Amino acid sequence: MQKLLIALLLFTSTISMAQQTTVKGAFLEKWNNSRDYLIAVAEAMPEEFYDYKPTARQKSFKEQLVHIQGNINWIDSSHFSSQEVKTESQDYYSFNKKQIIELLQHTFNKAYNSIEATPEKSLKDVVKFFAGPKSKLQLMNLLQDHVTHHRGQLLVYLNLKDITPPNFSGW
Repeated sequence: MQKLLIALLLFTSTISMAQQTTVKGAFLEKWNNSRDYLIAVAEAMPEEFYDYKPTARQKSFKEQLVHIQGNINWIDSSHFSSQEVKTESQDYYSFNKKQIIELLQHTFNKAYNSIEATPEKSLKDVVKFFAGPKSKLQLMNLLQDHVTHHRGQLLVYLNLKDITPPNFSGW
C-alpha cells in the first residue's frame, strides 16, 4: 500500500511539473490559483458589504467582481473560445453574493477550458485588440494582470472593513 501511495505521489508530481514546463501549462496552473484566491476574497466579504465603496468615484466590492468577470468573459469570448458569443446581457449587478461567486467560478472555468483547448503554437498569433495588435500570449498575461489589479483593490476594501483577507495562495 505504501509503495502504491509513493508511486501515485510521484506520478501526480510528474504531471504537475510537466504542466509547468509549457507556457500554457504554467498559465493554466496559475489561473486556477488566481480563481481560488479571488473566490476566497469574494467569500471573505460579508454580503451586507458587497455594495461598499471606499469613495464615491470607486466601484463597489460587487462592481469590482462583476467587472473582473466581464473582462474575462470578453477576452475569452473574443479571442480564445470557439463558442458563439451571446449578445443578450444580464444584470449581474442585481446578483447576490452566492450568485456572483458562482458566476466568477463559471467564467474562470470557461476561460480555462478555452485556453486549454488553444494550441500552444497559436499563442504567437497576433489578433486585433482595442489597444493595438496583441499576441494571444499577451492577452493571457493581460487576463491575469487585470484580475490581480482588481483583486488587490478588493483586498484594500476588506482591510477598510477590518476583515482579515485570506492568505495569498498564488503557488
